[in-house]
Amino acid sequence: MKAIVCNEFAPVEALKYQDVPDPVVKKGEVIVDVKACGVNFPDGLLVQGLYQMKPPTPFIPGNEVAGVISELGEGVSHLKVGMRVIALCMLGGYAEKVAVPVTHVMPIPDAIPDDEAAALVTAHATAHHALKQRAHIKPGETLLVTGAAGGTGLAAVQIGKLMGATVIAVCSTQEKLDVAKANGADILINYTETDLKTAIKEVTNGKGVDVVYECVGGDTFHACSRSMAWNGRLLVVGFAGGTIPEFPVNLSLVKGYSVVGVFWGSFTQHQPKDFAANMQELLTWYVEGKVKVIVDEVLPLANAKDALNKVMGREVKGKMSLRP
Repeated sequence: MKAIVCNEFAPVEALKYQDVPDPVVKKGEVIVDVKACGVNFPDGLLVQGLYQMKPPTPFIPGNEVAGVISELGEGVSHLKVGMRVIALCMLGGYAEKVAVPVTHVMPIPDAIPDDEAAALVTAHATAHHALKQRAHIKPGETLLVTGAAGGTGLAAVQIGKLMGATVIAVCSTQEKLDVAKANGADILINYTETDLKTAIKEVTNGKGVDVVYECVGGDTFHACSRSMAWNGRLLVVGFAGGTIPEFPVNLSLVKGYSVVGVFWGSFTQHQPKDFAANMQELLTWYVEGKVKVIVDEVLPLANAKDALNKVMGREVKGKMSLRP
């Protein structure tokens, strides 16, 4: 089969589109013929050796796919060959086929197209977990989302609004803010045209923000860390801006708020039942039209480098998807 292979930790341009052996199904697994694969910011970090996880090389990146089951491993009885599924594979998604444990495979309704289904898992599931299990966000609270037009930021805007929050979207351009507004944002801040800390103080009437969904890092994180409300929750989601900030812990003490890490991949491993329940809720919301994956562009699998560069360059509004 064809796949995108990381032979060594290196810039994205070093990735190879090449022939590799088909995966062999093991007990408790299924083989999924991939119809679409979601592209995520951590994929670009992973292949450069800059992510928390460093798999042995060579490896195939890609952690979320939509496709059709073509083979069942021993002991698999609740799934069938020919069933449309989404799958969380951790690695191996940028390929024509992938082996996945049955615990991380879910049937999908026919109403969800492959490209959207593939892009649903990581971004929306991260935002859902962050706001539900980590922030315990409540109706009427304020939620500020940085990088609010990106894949996971846009998901946080949608889900935060659905959960009853007043959503403040922070983006670098008016075009991106327009996308966030179309997906439910109540208040818009362009941080390139105004001081972020000052703007947050103004729109919250000096109270600060109850929950921040922070996925940019650097100066954006620092502005948010100084703009929290009492009993607030500052969610550390990622560092799309490239700089991992250092946090002065006295701020948390004086302002009485929590800094909460969000690592959805670990959550799926440590709390599989909660993960499964979350995914069922997400799929229900999707079918009911309450959340939506915005697919910016779909590219052939062979063009994975172009997709990753666009994501890493923060040029994407919503999600990128690859098709084998």
